[in-house]
Amino acid sequence: MKATAFAPVNVALIKYWGKRDEKLRLPVNSSLSVNLTKMGTVTTVAWVKGLKQDEADERMIKHLDRIRGLAKINFKAKVVTQNNFPVAAGLSSSASGFAALTLAATAAAGLKMSEKELSRLARLGSGSACRSIPNGWVEWVKGKDDFTSYAKTIFPTRHWDLRILVVILSQQEKKVSSTDGQELAKTSAFFKERVKGIDQKIIKIKQAIKEKNFREIGVIMEEDCLNMHAVMLTSQPSLIYWLPETVRVIQAIREWREQGLESYFTINTGQNVFVFCEPNNEDQLVDKLSHLRGVIEVRRERVGLGARLLA
Repeated sequence: MKATAFAPVNVALIKYWGKRDEKLRLPVNSSLSVNLTKMGTVTTVAWVKGLKQDEADERMIKHLDRIRGLAKINFKAKVVTQNNFPVAAGLSSSASGFAALTLAATAAAGLKMSEKELSRLARLGSGSACRSIPNGWVEWVKGKDDFTSYAKTIFPTRHWDLRILVVILSQQEKKVSSTDGQELAKTSAFFKERVKGIDQKIIKIKQAIKEKNFREIGVIMEEDCLNMHAVMLTSQPSLIYWLPETVRVIQAIREWREQGLESYFTINTGQNVFVFCEPNNEDQLVDKLSHLRGVIEVRRERVGLGARLLA
């Protein structure tokens, strides 16, 4: 009773920030993301007869309990997990982590689950983990309850060959986790106003993806990113995830865009930056970003598959 799974990091173009049900991790708004190709988590789960306690952290154990209940087993589990990127630094480690754990643990337990069921289950471990289950361009439908809140592919991986550059500025863990930060969202005076506009943004960005309108996607993505961080900045207490280097990258992207080098940024709940560009601009942007003061590394990514079994 053993399985190994890989789940990718996902990058939200329209972000989720704020829950309407903490226990079920139901979001106040739908969101839209892409999965990456290389950055992610590999997790092996082995259900072991006679093992006295789970070999995993507390949050993982809660998720394993859910899966034990579904599989109707009482075995404890050995969990070995590895990320190929900095953890808890705004690079969606909990998303890839719980997606990989969900797939490996259910497969090892012999459960046959649909993509929708896996997405719903991953959501209970970490909300955005539901988006790392399907392939390609993904929408997390907020839904009304546990059964209707899940992620699905809206465009396949090969729909459009955009490039995503991951600009790593710090590998330090953030002081306030996304889970804790989300609890503060509703204390911001801007929270309701942001949520009010999300549905229309998703309609517009889906149309832009369909038409491969890069500029439209970029404008909407940047606006939503800045709106989300405005909510964080104005929550009580205020959340400031950015570093001076984060602002330097934003300013550089805008300056280069004015000069004709087109790309757009987005930032998750952390300090590191994702830069979207078209293939013909990738090499020049990697070179320019790599030479910015404070940049540790620039990783090249594309739109990729969702979670899958390795063994």
